[in-house]
Amino acid sequence: MKRELFVFAAILLFCGTLSAQTVSLTFTGRDANNGYVQLSRVVVTNVTRDWQETLYWPDTVLTMTATGIHDAEASGLASLQLSQNNPNPFNGTTYASLTVGKTGALTVEITDVTGRKVVTQNFASLQQGTYQLRVTLSTAGVYFLTASMNGQVSSVKMVNGGNGGADEIVLNDHVGTQSTASGTQPKNAPKGTIPNPFVPGDQMKYVGYATVNGLESESLPVTQAQTGSENLSLLFTPCPGAATVTDIDGNVYNTVQIGNQCWMRENLRTKRYANGLSIAPGSITSTTTAYRYYPNNDQSNVSTHGYLYNWKAVMGNSSSSNANPSGVQGICPNGWHVPSVAEWNQLRDYVSSQPQYVCGDLSYHIAKALASTTGWYEYEYGECTVGNDPSTNNATGFSALPAGDYGGNYGDFGYGAYFWSTTEFNVNYTNAINRYLYYYGAVLSGVAAYRYSGFSVC
Repeated sequence: MKRELFVFAAILLFCGTLSAQTVSLTFTGRDANNGYVQLSRVVVTNVTRDWQETLYWPDTVLTMTATGIHDAEASGLASLQLSQNNPNPFNGTTYASLTVGKTGALTVEITDVTGRKVVTQNFASLQQGTYQLRVTLSTAGVYFLTASMNGQVSSVKMVNGGNGGADEIVLNDHVGTQSTASGTQPKNAPKGTIPNPFVPGDQMKYVGYATVNGLESESLPVTQAQTGSENLSLLFTPCPGAATVTDIDGNVYNTVQIGNQCWMRENLRTKRYANGLSIAPGSITSTTTAYRYYPNNDQSNVSTHGYLYNWKAVMGNSSSSNANPSGVQGICPNGWHVPSVAEWNQLRDYVSSQPQYVCGDLSYHIAKALASTTGWYEYEYGECTVGNDPSTNNATGFSALPAGDYGGNYGDFGYGAYFWSTTEFNVNYTNAINRYLYYYGAVLSGVAAYRYSGFSVC
């Protein structure tokens, strides 16, 4: 069972003033591979002073002072400050924050490393306040973004790696409009004023949120004493804030991130669907009634090996899927889903691409890296087989346990780990595709199995 992971961005600027000190924080979402993640919102908590506020995209530029958080126009700053753009490097589009301390004419321009002007935009009269700049560039390269106003200049270096479709600077301002070379239009959302107390050194907590494939993901929290300016990355992993997951019966499962996927490290052992409907214990096979079975017909095995389930129990009322992600919650806890063959193949392909997980010279010899270190029948032949010195298994942390199967008789307990997918073999047959590891095998295999079979879910 796996959870996917997602994308949306925000830039956050806090300017705290204490003894003329300005504190600027720029928040950016990142994934496990350091890729850019676009935030939908950021929740800011002052742990010391017990307040919390939520900042929404696209207007998330605020000012923190020693007496509170205000819009920049309330701070009376007599300076021009351009924040480092984020993301940087970027892929065609990036964002920066501009703080204006005194009303005047503003010029913003982009030049390349040769000094050639790529974009120039003039604003005849800009009020004091904090603004957001959206920059798009059509050609990869190194550029400089420069703001000039009232005899002051502020500049940042930008690295573009993609095509944003145009060379343009868009300025989102504090009065609810956005200005471009072609005129002024309504902005997506207004900016809020948050009159809460802040003192440099306060313990702060920052959590980002992003939406992908219709699901909201939470970043790992950043909690720290906030004393000065810095750039902060909010990390999104496939298991964000989810080192464990709990099912409706209160069973707690450890999770593991493998590549860009999140998997349970333990076999599912729930007796109920997330909506509370029960799954009956089975003693017969069926393709139409949901059943769960004890591994090796022994109830004491459930706590370690989980239940075996027929395909009907795994899928609930969902139809076959080979999408990635599958979109089938089925038997899984809320927020999780049963993996499709496409997702199993993504796991296989990622593990095969990582030398530390491959046994010997053949990239598909990955079974040992996925199998648990305990419970397997030992097999002295073939150094890359699961049963050959099981203590060296489980480099990925996937921890596949040999719970065996059920198909009218119980078999392969200690010898094989069988897992369901959401993908049927053929609509005209009563088969669905599984993935399995076997004690004398070195690969992650799969077959079309009868849907009445009892296999594990992870």
